[in-house]
Amino acid sequence: MGPLNGVRIIDMTSVMMGPYATQMLGDYGADVIKVEPPDGDVVRNIGPMRNPGMGPIFLNTNRSKRCICLDLKQDAGRDALLKLIETADVLVYNVRPQAMARLNLGYEVLAQINPRLIYAGVFGFSQSGPYAAKPAYDDLIQGATALPALTARISDGVPRYVPNALVDRIVGLTAVGAILASVVHRDRTGEGQRVDIPMFETMASFMMGDHMGGLTFDPPLDKGGYARHLSRDRRPYQTSDGYICAMVYNDKQWRSFMTAVGREDLLSDPIYASFAQRIAHIDVVNGQLASIFLTRSTAEWIELLEEADVPSLPMHDLESMMLDPHMVATDFFQKTEHPTEGPVRNMKVSATWSKTPVAPTRLASRLGAQSAEVLTEAGYSEAEIAKLFELGVIKMPAPDISQV
Repeated sequence: MGPLNGVRIIDMTSVMMGPYATQMLGDYGADVIKVEPPDGDVVRNIGPMRNPGMGPIFLNTNRSKRCICLDLKQDAGRDALLKLIETADVLVYNVRPQAMARLNLGYEVLAQINPRLIYAGVFGFSQSGPYAAKPAYDDLIQGATALPALTARISDGVPRYVPNALVDRIVGLTAVGAILASVVHRDRTGEGQRVDIPMFETMASFMMGDHMGGLTFDPPLDKGGYARHLSRDRRPYQTSDGYICAMVYNDKQWRSFMTAVGREDLLSDPIYASFAQRIAHIDVVNGQLASIFLTRSTAEWIELLEEADVPSLPMHDLESMMLDPHMVATDFFQKTEHPTEGPVRNMKVSATWSKTPVAPTRLASRLGAQSAEVLTEAGYSEAEIAKLFELGVIKMPAPDISQV
């Protein structure tokens, strides 16, 4: 049933940040109702895909949800949403608050309908600053929080974005924590509230936790930046026939590694004598390690590092990661049959609970797949649902794929 069994969440999010958060809440047992506009969530159309509107990013961020399609620009669509809000514990949205206000769906309005509602917004910027009404995307926030500038420092001088929707995922995770904390408060006091989770401030905290450095102090002791992370040789080590990821980090690991490779001479060198000294001379240290790793094959290093108790892992690509023996043994990438998309791989929930085990409740659905089901639960008759469909207020797939 999951630890969040009995919690109902109205999910008005799209793209990655919000859907990632609500998928996690759904995996944990919440009843998540995803409300999409008539055109659907835009990431439905990012391929490759077997059927229109069912691309892999959508499939991998929208399981454990029931999907309803509502045109909120029509009064009847907004009325249907308000009906769902009456019994909801949480509303999650990721458009700008100004857009919610234009739809007459601001917190003050919905709190009148349901005072216990947690009204959670994941959007670009704190509403107390000059950027309050600005749009935001992952790439923009990466740039504004120094990620491309840092990658330029450690590479060829050209700023680049991280090849992952890093901000969306981090802010989504932060939203899960903020929402659950608010639910705990509500259950203790009966009091709902508005919760804002801004991308810019969240990612700034995430980045500067590592890189504030001397800027932590007033006046500053340096220009910021964590030297180990900014070393150009902080990368997978090249071996004689490939690459390996290894961390010769603390003093115990350093002694064990240098003894195993016959470089005890480096144990007495002041540059390498302690963790603090190695961090202070990190470029020299990484260069020394890089030259050592070139002397053996990857297979030889895997065996040596295991015996020396030095942390290491293979450097995977996307395909080989799925074949990693640990991933295979834990059945992380599970093969399953999607009701409309055929055989797919589905990732397990990574966290585990001893008392309330979890599993995805359903795979991602076609647009509007549960529209009739959800509206019936809200008290709509079959005739009323048919009328809403006729007016274009709701969308439902063909009968043979209506339940996913």
